[in-house]
Amino acid sequence: MTLKIAVGGIHTECSTSSPVLMKVEDFRVFRGPDLLGADYFSFLNADGIDHLPLLHARAVPGGPVSRAAYDAFKSEFLERLKASLPMDGLYLAMHGAMNVEGMDDAEGDWISAARAVVGDHVVIAASYDLHGNVSQKIIDQLDIFAAYRTAPHIDVRETMVRAWSMLVAALKSGTRPGIAWVPVPVLLPGERTSTEDEPARSLYATLPEHDKTDGVLDANLMIGYVWADEPRATACAVVTATDRQAARTAVKAIAQSHWDAREAFRFGPVTGPLDEMLEIAAKTETRPIILADSGDNPTGGGVGDRGDVLQALIERGWQDAVVGGICDPEGVAACFAAGEGAELTLTIGGRLDPASPSVETTVTVKQLDDPGPPEERQAVVVTGGITVILAARRRPYHNIADFTRFGIEPEAVRLLVVKSGYLSPELAPISNPNLMALTDGVINQDIEALPSSRRVQPIYPFVKGFDFTPEVRYSSRWQDS
Repeated sequence: MTLKIAVGGIHTECSTSSPVLMKVEDFRVFRGPDLLGADYFSFLNADGIDHLPLLHARAVPGGPVSRAAYDAFKSEFLERLKASLPMDGLYLAMHGAMNVEGMDDAEGDWISAARAVVGDHVVIAASYDLHGNVSQKIIDQLDIFAAYRTAPHIDVRETMVRAWSMLVAALKSGTRPGIAWVPVPVLLPGERTSTEDEPARSLYATLPEHDKTDGVLDANLMIGYVWADEPRATACAVVTATDRQAARTAVKAIAQSHWDAREAFRFGPVTGPLDEMLEIAAKTETRPIILADSGDNPTGGGVGDRGDVLQALIERGWQDAVVGGICDPEGVAACFAAGEGAELTLTIGGRLDPASPSVETTVTVKQLDDPGPPEERQAVVVTGGITVILAARRRPYHNIADFTRFGIEPEAVRLLVVKSGYLSPELAPISNPNLMALTDGVINQDIEALPSSRRVQPIYPFVKGFDFTPEVRYSSRWQDS
């Protein structure tokens, strides 16, 4: 008998401090057969499985998703889901830290709506980013849960395969798993919880060991997303299992280990205020010095349009520096109008968020990049000894190819500035050294000063000096089975 599994989801991360709403055009959307052709869904093949591709929308992290955009995606997803009935399973590739204007638990809303369409008999599996936020509403709709175990995320595909494989196995065996979880009142930024560093490295190393326990299928530690001021924002432990007692033992141990380590988390790279980092850079003779502008990192939800680090470099007369990049659609348009080789005065930055600082400077247009759609245009400009890449849309510059595209060899540059927290897997190995500036922005690292009117307290480090005992919660679906 051929089993039918539908596939879809929505994947992004949203800072509730950002005033820049995400719209439909900010998402890359795969529909129908195109979804199965997407690189990150290429593993969807197994004997006896008929995959039913629905809709998957994915966006660079940013501000909240506009209600109109969310409703449009959800409506289309549900229409495609209804049209695909009947089915045996549903796989949802999610992030977990999406915020929609006027809504507290967007993933809970999405997954609950899907469950209402497919009914109780369909097995639903979801994959998550470890920086996602979980709620009882989410857990109650699912049978299978798996999350990334690395930050920086180098196991995205592996995690998706874990969730999908458990789903396939459950359908073929007829054994339906259940989920146990424990919210942990700790909420820290990803830059202090990288799995490259202790104590996160050791905490995550134990998860595969839990998987080997009889009755446990998949063990997860969720760091959560600190820049969302919403009730579900917290760390948690989540276990998918076939045995309730085994799940209880594992999930309590994971939760307790995270709580016990809460005061030990530190930044991995050399970290400090921007001026201090630039002082260190000025005295450093090795290269490339890679400086992370952490408060404006678009892959964490930052706006990506601040010009304050560029201003500091100009004031210090930096030579042989590259800034990649700053979102400035008006600046890109002005460069294209002027043409390569032109000299003009630009106000760089502050185009999307009125609170973002800008810098006015005279530049020479060195190179224009026009891959087709206007929103994909980039312009490379030079001011003094500083090369700046301007982008027409919000995007990260975390890959070597983002620079070599313009003939810039990152390893040869004295100072490379990127809007990032911990460095990407491509840039980290070449950094010599890696410095992280505690810059301002909508995802700044001064988390204790963040707006915190809606988080359920107490949560460390917003509140200190309280006790915690893990209390295991189960999916209502597992309790009823």
